[in-house]
Amino acid sequence: MAGLVVVLVILVIAGLIAAGRSIRVVQQYEKGIIYRFGKVRPEVVEPGLTLMRPVGDRMQKVNMQIVAMAVPAQEGITRDNVSVRVDAVVYFRVVDPIKATVNVQDYQFAILQQSQTSLRSIIGQSEMDQLLAERETVNRELRRIIDEPTEGPWGIRVERVEIKDVSLPEGMKRSMSRQAEAERERRARIITADGEYQASKRLAAAAAVMARDPAALQLRLLQTVVEVAGEKNSTLVMPVPVELLRFFEKMTPGSAAPAVASSGADEESSDLGDDEVAAAEAAITHTPAPELTSTDVSPVPQVEAAAETIPGLPLGNGAATTAARSDAS
Repeated sequence: MAGLVVVLVILVIAGLIAAGRSIRVVQQYEKGIIYRFGKVRPEVVEPGLTLMRPVGDRMQKVNMQIVAMAVPAQEGITRDNVSVRVDAVVYFRVVDPIKATVNVQDYQFAILQQSQTSLRSIIGQSEMDQLLAERETVNRELRRIIDEPTEGPWGIRVERVEIKDVSLPEGMKRSMSRQAEAERERRARIITADGEYQASKRLAAAAAVMARDPAALQLRLLQTVVEVAGEKNSTLVMPVPVELLRFFEKMTPGSAAPAVASSGADEESSDLGDDEVAAAEAAITHTPAPELTSTDVSPVPQVEAAAETIPGLPLGNGAATTAARSDAS
């Protein structure tokens, strides 16, 4: 009886061990591959409770989640001969667990090496401006280069590639800073010039309005005086009003004559300025100026009469000619 009990105990223990080796639990983010006597079974074990043979079968679980792997910074020379240092992040996942475990020994290490070589290649094919400004284009090209040799033979799909940082030499950074500063200065000058141009147009329009209406110019003068007085200055300069200057201009005899002459020139094109000469002579002799018309007698007889009234005046050629003309008449 004791021997039978020992045998039963051994059988129970063997059964438990066999059951433990036959029952496997596959997580939701995993898939299992069964090796039966060293040969891979074509069926992939889905997540859940799985039974397999206790003898001859071995299960290997493969993680199907997306893996984010950092690519170490790689140094290279761009197409425009600029030394840069670029690092990236690769997001990949297993799409075929059998290929990922059979065709490649360590698929994560293989992806890392492929990413480093592809990153150096993309640095040499791109320009510095593309690495800095066209990140999306560079990321798509880098993903295509890495994914091409990995998805088919290895069963690894590269979902996304992102360039994290692009390190430039200090000399290149200073050159780019000077270029950016010059560009900002150019834009500032253009904006300033545009503002001055628009302000000059507004000032020209305001000057035209004030020239048509002198009261507007006077109001502007008063407003300027109020603004200057509000600043608590000890000295206030009062400019001469324009209307006062125009008043003196009208009262000046020499300035009124050209206005009369201009008006007369508009009315009669044959006016030679006799009215202005007569007005000047009348102002000198304090006698009223005679009104001259086109039918008035020539002033030559007046010169003769003035000569005859002065005793002892010798008669010259002009006087003789005048006397001869009077005798002839």
